[in-house]
Amino acid sequence: MTTQMLLDHYLKQLRLPSVARHYTAVARDAQDRNLGYEDYLLALLEQEVRTREENQRQQRLKKATFPTTKTLDLFEFHLMPSLNKTKILALAKGEFVEKHENVILIGNSGTGKTHVATALGIELVQVGHRVKFTTAHALVEELLVAKEEHRLLQLEKQWLKFDVVICDELGYVPFTKMGAELLFQFFSARHERGSMIMTSNLDFADWVQLFGDEKMTAALLDRITHRAHILLMNGESYRFRQTMSQREN
Repeated sequence: MTTQMLLDHYLKQLRLPSVARHYTAVARDAQDRNLGYEDYLLALLEQEVRTREENQRQQRLKKATFPTTKTLDLFEFHLMPSLNKTKILALAKGEFVEKHENVILIGNSGTGKTHVATALGIELVQVGHRVKFTTAHALVEELLVAKEEHRLLQLEKQWLKFDVVICDELGYVPFTKMGAELLFQFFSARHERGSMIMTSNLDFADWVQLFGDEKMTAALLDRITHRAHILLMNGESYRFRQTMSQREN
């Protein structure tokens, strides 16, 4: 067996695919630049690390199940002057995730809450956090099915593997009594164990309409607003103003 065949065999066993792909080209480059053995090895390992990090990032993006790709640089902050851009950029660094804090975006329909929530989620994926996007309606449906199949605890453990859960459109679709109770349990289970980014078109005072019970609603708000970053996005529809701006241009 030749040296190259042995190298390919060992690299496959060691699961170093990037090194296997690039070691010949990097060797030629090292020879041309008169690099030592250590520099050659360092260049190979840096290539492997970069490849693995990119693969992991792509896997996290896939598992996040974002409905669309929305980034912060695409959000026109000048159309929503009530939103603190500096605050959003600070949140995108992910320190609130390390502290198991929540982010709650409240505002009228069309003000860009989903865009900001998704963009924050994508930024968090980039810095290494595990993120999962869902709508409140889809989450409740999943919880109801899990209860029917006697696997609520299993589902809860699956969701707790994510550092951040984005729960979008809380308030657009009313819940049944059972659905409201299951969602309350879900939020309570994540309290101080994992972060959430939530969007709602309802002020906190109106959340009782969703959950149908004043005491449960009060208990829920006490938990999710504890050390939370609350961002108000009320005002004229961001989508409408964005559309009109594009037409004028």
